Amino acid sequence: MTASETAPGPKTHKPGLRREIGFIGLIWASEGSIIGSGWLFGAQGALAAAGPAAIISWVIGGLAILILALVHAELGGMYPVSGGTARFPHYAFGGAAGASFGWFSWLQAATVAPIEVLAMITYAQHYSWASGWEKIKGGEHILTPPGIAVAVGLMAVITAVNFLSIRLLARTNSAATWWKVGIPLLTVFVFAVAQFHTANFTAADGFSPYGAKGILSAVSTSGIIFALLGFEQADQLAGESANPKRDIPRAVIGSIVIGILIYIMLQVTFLAALPAAQIGSHWADSAFTTLSGPFAQVATLLSLGWLATVLYLDAVISPAGTGLIYITGSSRVSYGLSRNGYVPTVFETTNRRGVPWVGLITAFVIGCVCFLPFPSWRSLVGLITSASVLMYAGAPLSFGVFRERLPDAPRPYRLPGGRWMSPLAFVVANLLILWSGWTTDWKLGVAILIGYVILIANRVFKMNPITPQLDLRAAQWLPAYLVGMGLIVYLSDFGPLEHPWFPLWWDIGVTAAFSLVIYYWAMAVALPGEQIQRLIDQVVVPEEEDVLGPTAGRPPEP
Repeated sequence: MTASETAPGPKTHKPGLRREIGFIGLIWASEGSIIGSGWLFGAQGALAAAGPAAIISWVIGGLAILILALVHAELGGMYPVSGGTARFPHYAFGGAAGASFGWFSWLQAATVAPIEVLAMITYAQHYSWASGWEKIKGGEHILTPPGIAVAVGLMAVITAVNFLSIRLLARTNSAATWWKVGIPLLTVFVFAVAQFHTANFTAADGFSPYGAKGILSAVSTSGIIFALLGFEQADQLAGESANPKRDIPRAVIGSIVIGILIYIMLQVTFLAALPAAQIGSHWADSAFTTLSGPFAQVATLLSLGWLATVLYLDAVISPAGTGLIYITGSSRVSYGLSRNGYVPTVFETTNRRGVPWVGLITAFVIGCVCFLPFPSWRSLVGLITSASVLMYAGAPLSFGVFRERLPDAPRPYRLPGGRWMSPLAFVVANLLILWSGWTTDWKLGVAILIGYVILIANRVFKMNPITPQLDLRAAQWLPAYLVGMGLIVYLSDFGPLEHPWFPLWWDIGVTAAFSLVIYYWAMAVALPGEQIQRLIDQVVVPEEEDVLGPTAGRPPEP
């Protein structure tokens, strides 16, 4: 049977999710994901990759993510369902595309917690009792066997906290996020007052030693985009929002604007505060690049011991808070994928607190497995960035389809200039994939193939009574898109070829042109409006009925 013929299975997984998160909980869920380990390492990595021109890289990355966030804001307000980012393409293009983008979304969410744990352990190298947890290999801090054991233990703690009710979890995250936002701002202020060397902006081999390629590469590979990821967490928790149509757009947009401003200020003050001894003749191999705790160690060099102590403490709180909310998000994405019929129904099982615990355990296991092939922060950041951007690419495609096929659907937030912002957002997403480079993107390709094996197994062995219609005609552009982007990256200046087919700037033009072809191809073959509405009604309306509101007599969280 097809999705249009199959009703959702019996409602056997009560009590279901609970609508208990208010606006503060939503915006802090997104902001808590944005301000994580990225702020602890992003400025250091960007400066090494692009020199002082890393400031430009942060502006480019911020604008790119803001464009994608604006698209998500409209979609999240329209259809506030749990794991929304993974489900919009399902409504627009049917089963094949929906399953694909659902996997991209889950892959991204499940791999963030491990990288946050790696950040905590790397900063802990400051203490002698943690010195055996990592070793330096090839200029990177790599986990040792004892370090892997500690990492698994930290993952277990983060996962255990998620077994709280979503209301308590939101409050826990909100409290942590006030700290997480306050400490970077405190660091910016103290660094700016303590030491601000304007000469650093032209030191070593100059302001922009690696030219445009260095600036663009830094956007994707140094941790800039990774640092700005997380605005979509409000979308992922939409099924548990007390007032989703009002609060989700505000939370998505507000969180990314705050994040962009904080990160640009951090880059400027980190650069200006660096002592001369930390800057060599080349930015890429200066002494500061070897610091295991960049901001804390610079604070120590500036005789700001009290700030260094605070920063070492923050190196536990900030990554832990981000890992916490991403474990939450991954379980809600798997919940949504099960509702759409892509993964076994067991992922819809919730405990008496309304927590989808099977998704939590799965995210914990996969997160621990990540420590083996990706034992350092730098080794994992590129994969997460590419997977995230690929996930984001489904939103502008869905946005364009909904604007064209469902023009009269209620839109609590309507993006101005949506007709041109949507294809622009898709182009931006693919440029970020291009700038990630072949070394990262081929690993993403392997992860994508593994996902298809899982999705096919679920369908073949009928582990979910809902059998989504594949709608292959509506997804005919998807194989061409994935393979085409892979070829462009391989043949570009960001690929492995000594003499690339598409040198710098030409590769950007080719990517933009290819993106527009795929975009309008997808618009032409998307599902008709009536079928889209049926798919939405099958999931959104029943889910609205299943999700429990705040407990009687108790108001929702503000």
